[in-house]
Amino acid sequence: MTNDDARLKPPEVLAQRLEDDGSIPNNPELALLVYRQAVTLPDDDPASVFEALFTANGWPAAWRNGIHPFHHFHSTAHEALGVYRGSATARFGGEGGVDLTVSAGDVVIIPAGVGHKALEASRDLGIVGAYPAGSGPDLCRGAPNERPATLDAIARVAVPARDPLYGAEGPLREHWS
Repeated sequence: MTNDDARLKPPEVLAQRLEDDGSIPNNPELALLVYRQAVTLPDDDPASVFEALFTANGWPAAWRNGIHPFHHFHSTAHEALGVYRGSATARFGGEGGVDLTVSAGDVVIIPAGVGHKALEASRDLGIVGAYPAGSGPDLCRGAPNERPATLDAIARVAVPARDPLYGAEGPLREHWS
């Protein structure tokens, strides 16, 4: 599948910077990105559309599932979430963060260090998760003993060369330059 595929649409992009809350570090440089209704999904195996797009753009699809129901973040990798079915409301940025509802066709790009947690989800929620090639996620929960190592790790995570949906010319490149 290419970026010119008819299923891919110019998205409405929400860019949200999130401040360190003392527990969840968030990312001092990069905004959380939400691409609203970026993909038109087929009824048959909609997850495969995100898997193909993410993988073609250097973000190999890693899993199908939902969003953990507890605050967590990844200090060693950025994460892309493609909602292929249902909807969810998630809190990004820690306890004092922002609540956003995402639904089928949306993509969320979470910078390293940005906390996320499911608050509620439809019973049919389906998400494809991916990380830039060559990176892998850890699972951090904001414990005080994690902080020095996670702050160092977040600072070392490079901006990916490609947007997980649009490749070399996507909104990620505009917002994370």
